[in-house]
Amino acid sequence: MNKHHHFMIFSLPAQGHINPTLQLAKNLARAGARVTFTTTTVGLSRMRNRPTVDGLFFESFTDGYDGGDTSSKTTTPDDYMAKFKQAVPGNLARLLDTCSSQGHPVTFLVYTIMLPWVADVARAVHVPSAFLVIQCTAALAIYHHFFNPNNGVHKDGVIDINDPSFSLKLPGLPLLSNKEIPSFLIPSDHLNSLMTGTLRDHMEVLEKDPNPLVLINTFEALEEKQLKIFPNMNIIPIGPLVPSAFSDGNDATDTSFGCDMFGKSKDYISWLDSKAERSVVYVSFGSIAEISREQKEEVLEALMGSSRPFLWVIRSWESEGEEAKAMKDKGVEERGLVVPWCTQTEVLFHKSIGCFLTHCGWNSTLESLVASMPIVACPHFSDQFTNAKLVEEVWGTGLWARANEKKVVEREEIKRCLEIVMGGGERGEEIRKNANKWASLAVEAMKEGGSSNRNLKKFLEDI
Repeated sequence: MNKHHHFMIFSLPAQGHINPTLQLAKNLARAGARVTFTTTTVGLSRMRNRPTVDGLFFESFTDGYDGGDTSSKTTTPDDYMAKFKQAVPGNLARLLDTCSSQGHPVTFLVYTIMLPWVADVARAVHVPSAFLVIQCTAALAIYHHFFNPNNGVHKDGVIDINDPSFSLKLPGLPLLSNKEIPSFLIPSDHLNSLMTGTLRDHMEVLEKDPNPLVLINTFEALEEKQLKIFPNMNIIPIGPLVPSAFSDGNDATDTSFGCDMFGKSKDYISWLDSKAERSVVYVSFGSIAEISREQKEEVLEALMGSSRPFLWVIRSWESEGEEAKAMKDKGVEERGLVVPWCTQTEVLFHKSIGCFLTHCGWNSTLESLVASMPIVACPHFSDQFTNAKLVEEVWGTGLWARANEKKVVEREEIKRCLEIVMGGGERGEEIRKNANKWASLAVEAMKEGGSSNRNLKKFLEDI
């Protein structure tokens, strides 16, 4: 690798985007590069425990929301991204100029989903770039199938994805229905207009590049066939992007991503320490999805109806609102522990955890794979439905708890899945066996000489 390489990694200020991008930043810095991790002013201010790694630096830019009003109920995702795209390209260009004037010119830009125009900024200043895909390869293959400018099925207008007979078959994947593809591809989805335009832009940017480079948070053994779907792109699997202590083992102190944007409880580890091995259900539905009161009630009744202790992350728990009071009145604290946030890798690798009841976002899915943790998937939106399909039918590491016609997963369905996954039956044994197999392969990929380790080294040598 050229010792003078300076990477700038550009991320939206969302927990699910920052976790993998910051882990890549740490990995590149440990490999000897200078790395500047960049997100919004508000996003950087909310990163409570930034890691200290030689060669890793942090910068921020204004997105037009420095007052922190992005959570306003009147600010839609379309509004935010429109203002973001208007404010940020010029700020990014000025940040690149500042790095150059300080004697550390940026030599490579890395950007994630939602930010295709970063490649245009990079091209304008003659800096190469790469698209870091923070979803599974299967999701990228679906987007490519729909939106690539040459023969994407979405090229000439909207196809009827609402048709119950709709199905999609891609190499290495089971047949996918319209309930098993990313939800924002459905025309009625509230994110459809934003995401279809953005994904089309991503595919066009890659098509314009004579040597399109895509880094992806997966590993070869996990998605071998899907990785071969893109003949005209240089697809480089460099995952799982999880803390070093749980993957390559090079840094035993690297036990968290180092970017928690929510305040966490201090007492959950001692509580977990008091529980029997593989006895606790860990419940978390991520950092974005707002879970309905009805769905929370169904989850609560399922957990209370089981004989197992549980650790449940509810971001609003400390607000002591009516919901929290009602749950406490039902005796939730006698059986389980509810916390506003936790360090997820710390929990998943704890010996007392036996199952993860999850929204099945890609970060959570990969972390579960590395931790050898069986999953009960309750997907809510985006690529989570595709991930749940792969977990259940391709990798065999868990079950998809199916929602009813009101899009609520009922208590009996959750209980059924928990009992299978944590029980002593043949299906549960098979799931745990598969979880152990994929954990071994994931760690092997990241260790010295493993496929992702080799891929990252070759990427650094080639640039």
